[in-house]
Amino acid sequence: MSQAAVATVAGAGDKARTADAQVLPKDTGDKLAKAGMALGVLGVVACAAGYFLDHERFGFSYLVGFMWLATIALGGLFFVIIQHLTRAGWSVAARRQMEWLASLLPAVAVLFIPVALLAPHIYHHWMGPEAAHDPLLQKKAAYLNPTGFFIRAAVYLAVWIGLSLFFTRNSSAQDKSGAVNLTVKMQNMAAPATILFALSVTFAAFDWLMSLDPHWYSTIYGVYVFAGCATSSLSVLALITVQLQEKGYFTKISNVEHRHDIGKLLHGFVVFFAYIGFSQYLLIWYADLPEETSFYHHRWDADSWKPVSLSILIGHFVIPFLLLLSRHAKRHPVLLSLGAGLLLVMHYVDLYWLVMPTFDHHHFHFSLVDLCGLLGPLGVGAFLLARKAAQGPLYPLRDPRLAETVKVDNP
Repeated sequence: MSQAAVATVAGAGDKARTADAQVLPKDTGDKLAKAGMALGVLGVVACAAGYFLDHERFGFSYLVGFMWLATIALGGLFFVIIQHLTRAGWSVAARRQMEWLASLLPAVAVLFIPVALLAPHIYHHWMGPEAAHDPLLQKKAAYLNPTGFFIRAAVYLAVWIGLSLFFTRNSSAQDKSGAVNLTVKMQNMAAPATILFALSVTFAAFDWLMSLDPHWYSTIYGVYVFAGCATSSLSVLALITVQLQEKGYFTKISNVEHRHDIGKLLHGFVVFFAYIGFSQYLLIWYADLPEETSFYHHRWDADSWKPVSLSILIGHFVIPFLLLLSRHAKRHPVLLSLGAGLLLVMHYVDLYWLVMPTFDHHHFHFSLVDLCGLLGPLGVGAFLLARKAAQGPLYPLRDPRLAETVKVDNP
């Protein structure tokens, strides 16, 4: 990037910064932080209550809530990495909110502790004594063993935290210094970060979710979980963007065109999620191997789980696909928010559908314990996200591509 280009970009960025609030007003930020704190405390108390109500069910319920928050945070990290990899300009207006999500990953590591403590119960099929009498599990023991499980989990979490801190700290440092070399540094890191992200998310999906039923396997499972990461994080981004735009906090930085672009990405990943889910189902149905079809038998033949399976098809694909299909819906704040809110709910339902039939193949009933398992990670995540929003700038103040994002079809 030439010096003249940098000067032009910086001038446009300065003009944009004078037109919009760089941070939330103090009273708004304080209210947001207090609301987040209340949710955080409620979540921790709810988790404790859920464990004492039914400790056997709580482990699975907490895993669902933990994965719901973890996948949203991972989706935010993916967005940040890809924007630097592609050197995109339009997304500068949206990148800071995704950096907020990525910054939740250190907390995700802390929230993994209950999963680790409850792992012998959650993954009892291969961590328990019965594994010694199962010939198939004996053949998988080189990978499915407690020592390997915890070592790999530490590696995944370390990779995610390292990538999160690298990108968010460099972005924050650029707010103060305006150094263009920080953008170059992040761009150079984006390619290896993409590989690290893909491998870690794939194997974490195998370890934390697919191994719940160690007799079943799917080579596309990691991509399916990744699709949920992208869809859920884009849903959160859409909701935050709509709220900031409606409150008029950065209308010169982010406009209806940015909302439209986020809606297009969200709609695209709705289709991608459905494509991956159907591809997994089609290959298993076509092969008709007993060790593979058991996954769908548990979620379809048992009448109580069949409505949940159908709800994912309808609520995670059909309704949001049709709702967000039109250009008008992607640009309309209410319709976009409805679609994003539905997808966030359905992302939880999807994870619940992946995890809970392992606990009970034959009966579906959403209990208070399940709600407690969700409220813990949700409360902690909401508190940290609210604190980030209250304290930090609402957009990358001195990103060298700020001028490009300001000019996205702006009058």
